[in-house]
Amino acid sequence: MKLLRGDIAGGVSAGVLTIPVSMGYGILALQPLGDRYVAYGVVAGLLSAILALLAGALLRGAAGLLYTPRSVVTLIMAAVVFEGVARGPGAVAAHGDVQRTLTLVFFIVVAAGLFQSLFGALRLGGLIRYIPSPVMAGFQNAVAILIIVAQVDPLLGFRRHIPFGQLASNLALVQPLTLTVGLLTFLATWYGPRLTKRVPPVILGLLVGAGAYYALSGAGYGPQLGLVVGPMPEASLLPTYLPGFGQLLAERQAWPALLTLAVGAFSLAIVSSLDVLLCAKVMDGVTGERSRGSRELVRIGVGNMTAACFGGIASGVNLGASTASHRAGGRTRLASLAAAVVVLLAVLFLGPAIALLPRVVIAGMLFVVGVQLFDQWSLRLLWRTIAGDLIHWRRMALDLLVALLVGASILLFDPVVGVAMGVTVAVLFFIIRMSRSVQRRTYRGDAVRSRKARDPKLMEILAAHGQQIVVFELEGPIFFGTAEDLATRVEVAGREGARQVVLDLRRVNELDTTGARILIQIHERLRKQGGRLLLSHPHDNHLVSTVLRDLGVAGALGAGALFADTDAALEWAEEQVIRAHAAGDVLLTSEIAMDRLSVLEGLTKAECAVVRILLARRTYGPGEVVIKEGSLDRDLFLISRGTVSVRVGMPGQDRQRRLASFSAGTVFGEVALLDHQPRSATVTADEEAVCYVLSDEAFGALVRDHHPIAIKLLTNLGCELSRRVRRANAMISQLEG
Repeated sequence: MKLLRGDIAGGVSAGVLTIPVSMGYGILALQPLGDRYVAYGVVAGLLSAILALLAGALLRGAAGLLYTPRSVVTLIMAAVVFEGVARGPGAVAAHGDVQRTLTLVFFIVVAAGLFQSLFGALRLGGLIRYIPSPVMAGFQNAVAILIIVAQVDPLLGFRRHIPFGQLASNLALVQPLTLTVGLLTFLATWYGPRLTKRVPPVILGLLVGAGAYYALSGAGYGPQLGLVVGPMPEASLLPTYLPGFGQLLAERQAWPALLTLAVGAFSLAIVSSLDVLLCAKVMDGVTGERSRGSRELVRIGVGNMTAACFGGIASGVNLGASTASHRAGGRTRLASLAAAVVVLLAVLFLGPAIALLPRVVIAGMLFVVGVQLFDQWSLRLLWRTIAGDLIHWRRMALDLLVALLVGASILLFDPVVGVAMGVTVAVLFFIIRMSRSVQRRTYRGDAVRSRKARDPKLMEILAAHGQQIVVFELEGPIFFGTAEDLATRVEVAGREGARQVVLDLRRVNELDTTGARILIQIHERLRKQGGRLLLSHPHDNHLVSTVLRDLGVAGALGAGALFADTDAALEWAEEQVIRAHAAGDVLLTSEIAMDRLSVLEGLTKAECAVVRILLARRTYGPGEVVIKEGSLDRDLFLISRGTVSVRVGMPGQDRQRRLASFSAGTVFGEVALLDHQPRSATVTADEEAVCYVLSDEAFGALVRDHHPIAIKLLTNLGCELSRRVRRANAMISQLEG
């Protein structure tokens, strides 16, 4: 029962609020046809509200959305009526007949409703997310200006339409009292929420404006006041215009006019659909529910087609009525039915009262609608830009430029032209912004190394010649706007001596045909210079991986140039540099003699002989575990051949990650030997490896019986740890810089 009362209260509130607004929108929609169509406009607005509300309820629309005439939609319809019916082929087809003229007007509505339904059936509702905010802001501001300009004639009391540019020469025709009534209506509507919470602002403005008008009229100033709505035509609750649509389609000579109207209807459908989707998104935030944009387009399309058959204008989602209904307790579709009943009763029983409404009062209320329609985001942004209160003012200025361009295009040309131009310019600006360098960071192999620890002599080679390795960390899309810049940067690196170029694709989210072709060109140029292009993380993004394969990049580079991560690519590149500058060295081709291991550097032959007795030589096969994570052994390993890798388990995953690799000439396992803690990672052999192992017991004997040798060994271990820390610091500094 409580829910029922809330729905009825919400429906009544929305209905009362909808009546004067729908009347004003009806007048606005038919205004291009002249004063004789004002009363028809009032009826058209009210009928549209009734039928659109019923359609939303009966077609199971979102409970929080109320369909009634909408400012943006109405103004676009007025523009189409002006271009298509008031002049051009439509004017010829109308033959000056009122009924035929109205049939052409409502043909626009039925065609627009059909297009909207098709948009929804094709699931185009999701396209709203691709309309940039500056475009919608420009559109909204232009519509607000057009609504305000359309109220100038009734506000100033003009008996005929005066073009905006001729106002200065017609100031003698201005009626000050009519303007006063309009101003009172505006102020009452604008400040209504501050004056009282019980009476909706629109109703308060209507009462104040009409009261002032008839008070002045009773005081004898009637001739100095503007016109009233006038006698209302009979509102038929039958689809009287449906046969007229059939007759128009059957008349071959009317087809040029219908084609023109259909184009205008398509424009109206596009703008109206965008407005519906935006308003639905706004109301989702109010109600906490989630509407489905494409389905709402089908419902409002069917509602508009139905309203057109009865003589109603186009409708949309009315934010004011929807919010009023929700605040009053409306939670289900019953609120829409209740609102429709309220408007229907007004049409059936309040016709004489509606006919006496002053046009200036309705104009004053619509003036408020126009002012409130201005996009606050763009106005605040404009003010902050002028005041110099923005850090990135250039970027904000571009957004403002798009909004101004859209608004100016709509005012000068056509809404659809304005929106299309705005989207085009916004896309161009986006491409320009995205065409900045795709390069996130660049570093060379002499400053940043792979995780593979090597013999100090080999590390010296990398320190001297590591600049031949260059890593480009990339981010964003590699497309026609960024690929050429990347190619230029790689070419510059090649001229500076780079031979192994690694492109890190981990953060690349897009690769187009142009980008793929330029990657192949980079590969060919490097190959001619004796270099190689390597790709890391090529399969992290499925789309990028697919393009690399389908467009032949992976095939051109070869499987050996694709690496799972940048560390693996760096390690491979380092091997090439070492081979190029240490070819034939025994360090690369055979097992290192025990006395040549760096950890034993500085020991005499006699001291090496002592240590040799304490060391145990062990051989490990590929994949064999050398150290197990968590084990308590404290052996020290001196690797003389092969490579081993340190791996740790990934939390919650049945896999491991490599932390480091050790090659011949290096030492590992020293941390547990020194701190007596369990092993922190697993070490496995990547290939057949030979290690000399110094057990914890043997180290203890060395400390006890050969103290000077133990000190030299610990000193060398400290030097090795120091080198690792220094390399890590240098790499961090390079990467952070």
